[in-house]
Amino acid sequence: MKVSELSRRTGVQVPLIKHYLREGMLPPGRATASNQADYGEEHVHRLRLIRTLIATRGLSTAATKEILEAITAEQDDLHQVFGIVLGVRPAATAAPEAPEAPEADPDAAAPEPAGLADARRLIAEMGWDVSRGNPAAHTLGEVLAALGDLGSDIDWRGLLPYARLADGIADLDVRQMSGDRDLLAQAERAVTVAILLEPAVLALRRLAQESKSAHHFGGHHPEAPHTT
Repeated sequence: MKVSELSRRTGVQVPLIKHYLREGMLPPGRATASNQADYGEEHVHRLRLIRTLIATRGLSTAATKEILEAITAEQDDLHQVFGIVLGVRPAATAAPEAPEAPEADPDAAAPEPAGLADARRLIAEMGWDVSRGNPAAHTLGEVLAALGDLGSDIDWRGLLPYARLADGIADLDVRQMSGDRDLLAQAERAVTVAILLEPAVLALRRLAQESKSAHHFGGHHPEAPHTT
């Protein structure tokens, strides 16, 4: 397909496509003339992924390029691809972290914040296999700490029913990643199910909350019939 067709199919303007080509984020097409090239499905998937990472996840061009390189390097490791897209696993192209200096006195090490420790208890209770640096664990820890500061009776055990529901949703997410699609298509699918669907899941929860409130508390009042 010509660059104009590539633009139409992906919703990315031609000047921006040419910018991604210059930056090496998009591989060159097959040359058909001195100033023309032909593009394929790989370009469609990669361009859609670039657009979503930049527009939806708010990543910079440099960060997006690094993610694309990491995804390509992973070949067939879908777990790593999924983690890279979510931002919870390190990109393969990232510089290795310097080794930590050994602690002279392990007993003097600062303990984790109470909220984070409780978050890790919940993770362990659920039997979840997650990387220790997953930022979601820190977010959960902050929520648990805030609940404690408010004197709420909701602790990490009270969140276990929610965790089980989340586990079911995650199972649906990951099952949609299976199949024989190529790697870029899988990465594009990961963005769809893990990021783009997240607002839809929240919206469904809000709708269900109103409905359950109406049934449990009798808060639903039908509108008065219209009169002429």
